[in-house]
Amino acid sequence: MDGRDLVRSVKSVGSSGAAQRLRTVAAAWRRRRADAGALPARGAERARVPGPVREVEPGPGGGVVRFARSELRVLVTAGGAVFWGWDGAGPEPSYALAGHCPEPDPRAVLEPDKDGGWRVVAERMTVVVSRHGAVEVRTPGGVTLRRDLPPRWWEPVGGGAGRWMQRSEVAADARFFGLGGRASGPRLRDGTYRLWNSDPGRPLGAGLDPLFLTMPTQLVVADAATHLVFHDCSWDGTVTLREGGEGAGSGHDRPGACELRMDGGPLRCWVIVGTPARVLLGWAALTGAPALPPAWALGHQHAVRGAGSEQEVRRVVSGFQEHGLPLDAVHLDGGFLDGGRAFGVDLERFPKLAVLAEEVRRDGVRLVSAVEPAVAAEPGDAVFDGGTALEAFVRDSSGRLVRGVARPGESVFPDFTHARVRAWWGGLYAERLGQGFAGFWHAMDEPTTFAAFGETTLPRSAAHSLEGRGGDHREAHNVYGLCMARAAWEGLRELAPEERPFVLSRSGWAGSQRYGGAWCGDVAAGWPGLRAVLSMVMGLGLSGIPYAGTDVGGAGGQVSPELLVRWLQLGAYLPLFRTHTGARVGRRELWESGDEVLEHARVALVERRRLSPYFMTVAQLARRTGAPWVRPLWWGAPEDRALRECEDAFLLGDCLLVAPVLEPGADRRAVRLPRGRWYDTVTERVYEGPGQVLVEAPLSRVPVFARAGAVVPVRGDDGGVELEVWAPAPGRSGGGLLVTDTGDGGDEPEPERYAVRWTGRRLVVERECEGGFEEPARPVRVRGLGGGPAQ
Repeated sequence: MDGRDLVRSVKSVGSSGAAQRLRTVAAAWRRRRADAGALPARGAERARVPGPVREVEPGPGGGVVRFARSELRVLVTAGGAVFWGWDGAGPEPSYALAGHCPEPDPRAVLEPDKDGGWRVVAERMTVVVSRHGAVEVRTPGGVTLRRDLPPRWWEPVGGGAGRWMQRSEVAADARFFGLGGRASGPRLRDGTYRLWNSDPGRPLGAGLDPLFLTMPTQLVVADAATHLVFHDCSWDGTVTLREGGEGAGSGHDRPGACELRMDGGPLRCWVIVGTPARVLLGWAALTGAPALPPAWALGHQHAVRGAGSEQEVRRVVSGFQEHGLPLDAVHLDGGFLDGGRAFGVDLERFPKLAVLAEEVRRDGVRLVSAVEPAVAAEPGDAVFDGGTALEAFVRDSSGRLVRGVARPGESVFPDFTHARVRAWWGGLYAERLGQGFAGFWHAMDEPTTFAAFGETTLPRSAAHSLEGRGGDHREAHNVYGLCMARAAWEGLRELAPEERPFVLSRSGWAGSQRYGGAWCGDVAAGWPGLRAVLSMVMGLGLSGIPYAGTDVGGAGGQVSPELLVRWLQLGAYLPLFRTHTGARVGRRELWESGDEVLEHARVALVERRRLSPYFMTVAQLARRTGAPWVRPLWWGAPEDRALRECEDAFLLGDCLLVAPVLEPGADRRAVRLPRGRWYDTVTERVYEGPGQVLVEAPLSRVPVFARAGAVVPVRGDDGGVELEVWAPAPGRSGGGLLVTDTGDGGDEPEPERYAVRWTGRRLVVERECEGGFEEPARPVRVRGLGGGPAQ
């Protein structure tokens, strides 16, 4: 630890007590000292490249190409995804995969190519390996989508893990998306992005990187096709991106470029090619279907932060009810219950927690508990004693417990990369279930400190099980939050098999969607923070995590009434819709923010509840197809370059287009529409796409458009499901789906399919059934018949 590190640690805890500051500085010293003694110093290194090809060994789905100084394994799976790994790396073991590697495609064979290279022909792509180790991905028509140059390794002369670099080229028109939750985006501009889950230590904005949930997953959109590339390596690294240019300089295209540098680990990757929908379907098949949230988690949730009591919870719930504001869940943060102590409860402030939970549940409100991985290092603490007996906590390279400073004070941390530890930790949720909690919100699970933000709590040399393989925190850090979520999800499935688990995680990695959703952390309270929310939610969806969101209004400062209203209007259409009380910054409840804010908030919350059947349908389809709830406008037309540049609007499922207001003082805004007819859902005005339109955006609402021909399931006045049908253009037809919730069990309901068509001047809505069509059994309301064209 150098002088700058010491100053940073002291500054970051300046508001804490003297004893806490000393513990934090001491923990930082221990962490640096442990790494200095256990990790080899970077000395002389020897660079290596594959060299020329020597021999080839065909095998099922591909084969192995051996070079002078390395070997490359290529495998085409039955699902269409292609894997390749260098230096003997195979698809397993992997935290990203859902189970074992898919079976190889017997139709794919390794065959000679021109100039001494080799190729493997798959259904949706051809992989070409040059004689010096370059790897190209081409469409079936021969268009190159991606070209990986021969990789380079730097290995210590004395032996040990080496670092590596992979440079790639993509089409000149290609645009980059993904890499997990990024505050700048969703399109990733030229720059370097770090792959290390981190707490920035302050409310985040567009300029902060990295953030809590990163992953080496790129979605690359080009005219020829969309492809996803995932480098399955959880070590610390960076991705440097540079967009290409067409006709630059002398008139020749300049390809886009990507440079991936990793501090260690295997060099292996997966590639999936196709339309965006097909690519995300393949990604979900490979890494697991997104977990389906319980129905109540699709509604409005509210977080109460800071020290509190049962009376405070009752006050919040009754306040929402008295002011006609729908509420479905209340989240209690780590400091609210017992200062962040793992599964602890302050019995003086919460003497009858189970009674409280039952009271609010009768009003349709669930309680959600924050859970943090830090365990107070105090003999006599039940969790600490149980974990110590099980040898569950992370130790350093010498076998001593690693101690850090987190919310409970001096703390130890479970090693969630061990199956036995996950089973033990999952069982601890029984106490919370007995107290009446219905869901769980994981925070500080990078893991990071509470008092010294921005630093990893665990030294990089800390030992981890890694499923019995053994390793250290350099490999385990990025998957720590994923493994904690897995522990909770598996424990809850066993403890309450009749209910769908609700697990939110701040940190995660590829495959986290199997165990729940993502909370994007504290976003800066300002207009840039509002943009950052949309960027992160869309980026996570394109990385395979469809259920995500953050707190309305942000953190770290006051918000103006206008900004609060615009944030509410955006949040009402995002997967996770959560408002919050932040006592530490003087937040007020919605009904304490003025009559105008209250009225607009009521409209947003009521609309969210009205759309609950549509949100459930979108969630059910995401589980089946991997398609994100929040989609970029180019989702259905990736070849439309104008849509690829649009980042201030999104598609919600197949039927709706939402254009949030992201700037102060705006009462009109430009909206770019994809091809087809669109209706303003308030005025029922008709707009034709593709093209850009200028629409009204008063403070009372944001522009929302319905696709012509869409069938949108909504909640009727009686609480039942109604079908809101938007008339197709003359001579056109339409349709839609409704997937209902069958309860908290694991049943997969069959979608109800509806068709919409014109018969002369009469619009017919029918439900598809076995052998034909029948009249819908649900109420139908047709909209768009009286709306005229926009002037």
